[in-house]
Amino acid sequence: MSEDRFTHLDDRGQAQMVDVTEKAVTQRTAVAQARVRMQPQTLAMILDQRHPKGDVLATARIAGIQAAKKTWDLIPLCHPLLLTRINVSIEPEGDDTLRIEVLCKLSGTTGVEMEALTGASVAALTLYDMCKAVDRGMVIETVCLLEKAGGRSGHYRRDAESTESGKG
Repeated sequence: MSEDRFTHLDDRGQAQMVDVTEKAVTQRTAVAQARVRMQPQTLAMILDQRHPKGDVLATARIAGIQAAKKTWDLIPLCHPLLLTRINVSIEPEGDDTLRIEVLCKLSGTTGVEMEALTGASVAALTLYDMCKAVDRGMVIETVCLLEKAGGRSGHYRRDAESTESGKG
């Protein structure tokens, strides 16, 4: 298979699930992020646990974990994976942003980038859903892969400047 073509397309350009049967089992990790920007008073409400819907951060963490586990149900050509670790952290950045970071890990024949990205995205969507009644202007941004390790393509790390600007 040529490295300069999309792996999810066959020779006729039709969608296919990649055959990973012959790939070596290696330890694979991926870290993705998302940011949710909001009004400072919304962030303060979340951090002080004064939100009427309860513990917003705990709910978003659980949603991120569940989404990572179910990525193969959501993204049509993803393989079902037996993830061995999922960690979702949500931390404030400044007075108007929550930064979500999701780490996924397994020993297997395919990477976990999509699981980390899905977990970060759904955690961000959950934050939006729980807080939309008090702040409809929230913005989900900078959803990206920060790092991946393992597999044939090796190690990748996004540089900090492109992560913060949303570029790269």
